[in-house]
Amino acid sequence: MPLALKPIGANFARRPAQVVARDLLGRLIVRTLDDGSRLVARIVETEAYLGAPDRASHAWNNRRTPRNASLYLPGGHWYVYFIYGMHFCLNVVTGQADTGGAALIRAAEIIEGRETAHRLRTLNGRVRPGDLAGGPGKLCQALAIGPTHDGRAVNDPMLWLAAGQKVKEAQVATGTRIGVAYAGPAALWPLRFAIAGHPEMSRPRLHGRK
Repeated sequence: MPLALKPIGANFARRPAQVVARDLLGRLIVRTLDDGSRLVARIVETEAYLGAPDRASHAWNNRRTPRNASLYLPGGHWYVYFIYGMHFCLNVVTGQADTGGAALIRAAEIIEGRETAHRLRTLNGRVRPGDLAGGPGKLCQALAIGPTHDGRAVNDPMLWLAAGQKVKEAQVATGTRIGVAYAGPAALWPLRFAIAGHPEMSRPRLHGRK
């Protein structure tokens, strides 16, 4: 039987990026495909990007390009971008309009529609923990997320956030963000959040609080 899900209102995201990123743990991404079938993924890992002061952010120094236009919408919209010429990444825009904050969804556990996610990921053979959605690119492929979702509200019927179950503070691991060594002091900010020890998080895995 499909899960009964409760949507999250847009106000959830109209808070600082680091608060939203932490609070996204345990929440659910709900993706309705064109054929009406549904996938549900529990968020297990996120990263916060703080906008203009954060050199790791696409909004660093208030940079504006056609690519990052959705990043300046009010909190409660999706920001989807293409990276390395091969992967899409899913973010929740945070805070007020024009601040450029976002929470990247790094990894999730597929809890409904695993067979469909497996097909979308074109995986063959044994699926190990983290193979389906244990990384930003894997997650978007597993949920068929792409450029058509960029700029949509987080309560869009095709891609929306559900309340899920909040994660207790004792279960949260924190650390530095991945792949931002170029960002100077910002590379050391502890803005990566995960459910400690969860097998579906991306690598390198977090094992405890820092």
